[in-house]
Amino acid sequence: MNIFLASLAFVVLSEMGDKTQLLAMAFASRYPWKTVLWGVFAATLANHFLAVLVGDYLTVLVPIDFIKLAAAASFILFGLWTLRGDTLSDEDRRFNFSPFWTVTIGMFLAEMGDKTQLATIVLAARYESIVPVWLGTTSGMVIADAIGIIVGVVLGKSIPDRFVKWFAAAIFILFGVFGLYDALPENFWTWRVTMIGAALLVLAIYAAVRVERKGEP
Repeated sequence: MNIFLASLAFVVLSEMGDKTQLLAMAFASRYPWKTVLWGVFAATLANHFLAVLVGDYLTVLVPIDFIKLAAAASFILFGLWTLRGDTLSDEDRRFNFSPFWTVTIGMFLAEMGDKTQLATIVLAARYESIVPVWLGTTSGMVIADAIGIIVGVVLGKSIPDRFVKWFAAAIFILFGVFGLYDALPENFWTWRVTMIGAALLVLAIYAAVRVERKGEP
């Protein structure tokens, strides 16, 4: 098996059930599937290029814990934004931040420090070949996440909108919470900090739901 196919197969198997595949599913329940697929492709192309080009040297420039912390916070914000129910056109006018870039940035951050990115670094080191590994791992991510996108599209068509909204928001928020737990030191999570954090999250969810209900006709 050549380097391209080996890299593709390895990442497809690694990505099945991974958080980035589930995030692709969640994005597909909100945005057009073509937008999500192009966002996944762009994010993976950039992320895995960094992985094969500079490997773990990236963590010298930007500590991986900071990247994971930023990613976790962004996932929680995605979840709250989903519950709030802003329209895409409103966001485009207000922030000039399109669905494509929302997906691209979200997937790029999600892939930082993820096992598929680490696998890409290992494959590049093993085969000592940048381009075949880069293209193979990128193709593998797109194939695996396309499966998640298909599931997300099916969910969006066959299940009530409110359930889909809560499903997507739950995935974003859960990954955000787990990401914060992973990125912050273990001794940070005292009983008091955990309870305060949980209370703030509940209040934020409540506020997002109230805003959504006020916006309903």
